[in-house]
Amino acid sequence: MTILIDIIAILAGFGLLIWSADHFVTGASATARNLGISPLIIGLTIVGFGTSAPEMLVSAFAAAEGNPGLSVGNALGSNITNITLILGTTAIFYPLSIHSGILKREYPLLIIASLIASLLLYLDNHLGWIDGLIMLGSLFLIMFWMVHHTIKNRNSDPLEVEFEHEIPAHMPMSKALGLLAMGLLVLLISSKMLVWGATNVATFLGISDLIIGLTIVAIGTSLPELAASIISAKKNEHDIAIGNVIGSNMFNMLGVMGLPGLIAPAALPDGVLSRDLPMVLILTLLLYFMSSGLKGEGKITRFGGYILLAIFVAYETLLYFSATGG
Repeated sequence: MTILIDIIAILAGFGLLIWSADHFVTGASATARNLGISPLIIGLTIVGFGTSAPEMLVSAFAAAEGNPGLSVGNALGSNITNITLILGTTAIFYPLSIHSGILKREYPLLIIASLIASLLLYLDNHLGWIDGLIMLGSLFLIMFWMVHHTIKNRNSDPLEVEFEHEIPAHMPMSKALGLLAMGLLVLLISSKMLVWGATNVATFLGISDLIIGLTIVAIGTSLPELAASIISAKKNEHDIAIGNVIGSNMFNMLGVMGLPGLIAPAALPDGVLSRDLPMVLILTLLLYFMSSGLKGEGKITRFGGYILLAIFVAYETLLYFSATGG
């Protein structure tokens, strides 16, 4: 009976996370637009943060409750899921073409963010408060540079046109603030529920918090990105579909990974440096070469989508055997 309650908590947590993340982003975006901030800047900052808010809150709660493996697994697993499952599934239904010059500048920034986090972790196999400060500071600097550079060189980028259509333009401020507050409150509650249920399930099954974070939690917290990418691709807003993943992965590597270091410094669980972090780096480079368009327009074809989805299945299978000792 106890395990049933835990499973219900996980499922309810996922559902409320998706609902609240969507309302949080809508409210925050509408509030910012009412204050005169351009849709492009809103999309690059608020939307990017909002889609990673579930991961950040789950990571913070998990670290505070003494489950650093769940935090690290959530961050790395979400990046792996975003590239393989989310972009793979989206590209199978709607092959993705990338036109935005802004996104082509974001790819190297994502690689830099991944290398910064990896270097800090490989140095001593420990996620400490200095690591957390460097990661979060690097995230702030990268976002500041990106926004500053974008304002100076926007030149009617296709991404700006897509965000112009998606960011709410005529929402009353009272409604926008209400959605923002309600979304944040439910995000906090649902994150707490999810961490509680996932930790109990891991204990009941006798598997590590890291594996739970890499699988169940990572997939669940990435569902907002899956919905956003498919909806954007269906509307022919391919740059937003890719941009959601690039922005989310950048926040995950430096923000979601940095928070546990500040809250509860701890040694990294077994498997992070030998299996999970290399997988993130390989997939980040693969995404760059598949979609950066080194010789023209970048594309993730339907065949590329099948490759990404096959990698996801292979990785999840590897985690299953790691958890069961097979």
